[in-house]
Amino acid sequence: MVKSTPSRVLRFGGFVLDVAAYELRKQGRTIKVERRPMELLMLLVSRPGELVTRDEIVRRLWGTDVFIEVGAGVNTVIRKLRRALRDSAEHSRFIEAVRGKGYRFIAAVESSPAAVVAVLPFENLHGDSDLEYVADGLTEETITGLAQIDPERLTVIARTSSMTYRRRAMTIVEIGRALGVDYVLEGSVRAANQRFRIASTLVRVHDHVQVWTETYERHSSDLLGLQAELGQAIARQIELLLAPSRSATITSRHTQNPEAYDFYLRGRYYYNQMTPGTGARALDCYYRATALDPAYALAWAGIAATYSSRLFNSDTKPSDVSDQAHAAAEQALTSGGSVPEAHTSAAIVRFLFDWDWRAAEAHARRAIALDSSSAQAYWMLGYASSQQGRHDEALAAARRARELDAGSALNHSMSAQIAFSARDFQAAEKHASQALMAEPDFWVAHWQLGQARQQMGQAEPALEALREATRLSNGNSKPVSLSAYILATIGQVSEAREMLFDLEQRSQSRYVPPSAMALVYAGLNDDANVFECLDDALTVRDVHLIYAPLDPKWDRFRKHKRFQSLLRQCNRHGWQLPRN
Repeated sequence: MVKSTPSRVLRFGGFVLDVAAYELRKQGRTIKVERRPMELLMLLVSRPGELVTRDEIVRRLWGTDVFIEVGAGVNTVIRKLRRALRDSAEHSRFIEAVRGKGYRFIAAVESSPAAVVAVLPFENLHGDSDLEYVADGLTEETITGLAQIDPERLTVIARTSSMTYRRRAMTIVEIGRALGVDYVLEGSVRAANQRFRIASTLVRVHDHVQVWTETYERHSSDLLGLQAELGQAIARQIELLLAPSRSATITSRHTQNPEAYDFYLRGRYYYNQMTPGTGARALDCYYRATALDPAYALAWAGIAATYSSRLFNSDTKPSDVSDQAHAAAEQALTSGGSVPEAHTSAAIVRFLFDWDWRAAEAHARRAIALDSSSAQAYWMLGYASSQQGRHDEALAAARRARELDAGSALNHSMSAQIAFSARDFQAAEKHASQALMAEPDFWVAHWQLGQARQQMGQAEPALEALREATRLSNGNSKPVSLSAYILATIGQVSEAREMLFDLEQRSQSRYVPPSAMALVYAGLNDDANVFECLDDALTVRDVHLIYAPLDPKWDRFRKHKRFQSLLRQCNRHGWQLPRN
């Protein structure tokens, strides 16, 4: 359940400290702060006017089991924090030193609770399934308009969480309480005689009051104009109600070509189903949209995201889709540099194909700056931070993604992988289980549940989860290879070799990631074949090598010169090398 957190956003002296996003901003610009200075800032700001001792600072920043030269360590962190705040020890506006004791945050701190709004899926009252994409498009356009109002005072719950309550036999107030929001917006779409009638109502959850309602009618040929108008009108009404001090410029991200817009909505509808078959239909719709409007940034972003998803939805060779994904992401940025989805797609492409974590992080941060309600941008930021060894930031970003879209199985699965990379296997198991609560047939979550349980020493439960992942994914190499690895490590060698033989046979007719076979050989202690497969994986830029620096299954190889050489070659693309 999503809950409003009063202390999520703190303001002082023109700065905004977004605790959930692990980010410091001034005048909308993100200020780069290293991990320890950021942790110290959050500690000081959480206790304005109070003395925070040096001992407390050491425990917070370094823990109780690490011994440092206290004076030099704390002084260095304080100096870096002052630099970020443009503060000085002599004439401090923020941090006061108490000689021999510690520090005190002396600026006034304002806590800004954000109003949380859920936009329920617009109900298609016509009953025609072909109009579902129209209702979905209205929902997404309204969410986007709301997200542009004032991200620091208004939080909008993502589409996936709201979709959980489509056609449930619950009142709006019950849904609002279940989502933990302050306001719920519901709407409906009715079509008759080539006209659309759209009704929308905003309800305040705590006292059941309808604070605003409106009805719109338009000709079906003006669907594009209607959706843009409706999304902006609703956003402005909520702005006046919830954030009257803010004057937002609400812009449309869409083409002016109604037919192209129609194809884009259909493409989004198919893409959100996240299967190989619907992915192909999504690509067809997106390409038709760009044929009608070659500068349609959202459609190009959708193309880039769909091609990228193939690396995980199915065993796809990176070189088979790399050019298309890169070209689409570049076109999206060229056509719409201020469109958040363009930067999110660029982040995904730079991450999966280029292994350039810094570039991926930069695009994810830009997407968040443009749309702070984007859960996808937050978990992408989490992934990029994780690969750079900044696990606290990665976990914070993943948490923010879950807050924005608590009903998304994909969000929980991304959190599971980020927790696994941070070697918090219990958290990884919990997030994978939550993903399955949201979507029981989500095979990626079953696979992540299996890998977490394997590290927790639960071989049989892990194999059970992986069998389900294998069935649901139609034999994807990830659960198959991990199952064989586990079988080999628990002594069931013949079964592991049978699965390895099946993978090798499959590779004769279609692409199988070489890392999959390398993992099985690792379980069989066949190091010569491990390194041969890893070399092949590097040659084809096997996307699964991304996890090699952080995955504990490769720990016994870390001191091997060939493995270190592999990581060094990957590090040319910004890889964070593990600490031995």
